Amino acid sequence: MKNIAICYSEHAVKVSDSYCSGASNPADVSIPNAVTSVYRVELATKKHLLISLTWRDNQLRSNHLFSVNIFENEDDSFSGSTKFSKIFGAPRGAKLYELNNGLKIEVVWDLSRAEYESRPEPITGFYVMILVDSQPGLILGDVEGEPEARKRVSDCRASPEFWLVSRGEYFSGEGLYSAKVRFCETGIYHDILVKLCGEDRVLSVYVDRKSVVEVRRLRWNFRGNATVFLDGVLVDLLWDVHDWLFEFGPRGKGYGAVFVFRRRRGSDSRLWLEDKCKSFEEGEREKGGFSFVICASRNPG
Repeated sequence: MKNIAICYSEHAVKVSDSYCSGASNPADVSIPNAVTSVYRVELATKKHLLISLTWRDNQLRSNHLFSVNIFENEDDSFSGSTKFSKIFGAPRGAKLYELNNGLKIEVVWDLSRAEYESRPEPITGFYVMILVDSQPGLILGDVEGEPEARKRVSDCRASPEFWLVSRGEYFSGEGLYSAKVRFCETGIYHDILVKLCGEDRVLSVYVDRKSVVEVRRLRWNFRGNATVFLDGVLVDLLWDVHDWLFEFGPRGKGYGAVFVFRRRRGSDSRLWLEDKCKSFEEGEREKGGFSFVICASRNPG
């Protein structure tokens, strides 16, 4: 005999590629209040680090903040202790830090001419450099257009090697979240829209205005997964909307809904839920892995 969970789940998740001309009203789409990108960095010494960069709006000063976290682990995960964690709010500057283990971290940045769109991260007119023991680790933005920054890079013995392993966007507000994401370096940017709507709380996911996943009876299917095909690769979608539906936990604290889009590695033919599940910040063990995460709270702030 089938158990009740299986009976309710059957036919509740629909995967399709139907086109939807009215997927969203731009005025109703929530704007992210923070964006985090995680990079795996290989130094000239062949040492590996994970560096996360988070951009936030500073509403008190009408400017933007960014924070840097650096982790050092043999398994390229965030499960160990944080080696470095700082928040930066000035439009430009250079800061040098020496850690207890002797590692020297230098952060050089210029956001004075940065341009922004709807998200708290700059899109042009900026640069951020993170140097480890005087060697470049992570370089973002327009370094070539800045003589001082360009000289710092040219003085280094080797060019850094780094790649994006995960990206997360954090939203507040009711159930309409959009993002642009590219799942591989040779692919195109896709428009992703996630909708949580209706009295029955139907979950709908659109990619490039096409409906790819629809989940009904969400109160019984508040956690689950589906698979879509993008840019010639399989992308697994995991959702957990339990806290969002049932308002679990202190009001206004934490994120009530999480949606993870994880590109499978070439050798991975299994659903990623069959793997040892890890949180988004843990990154990937291989250069070919990438995860995109939407975290949403129903309560502003």
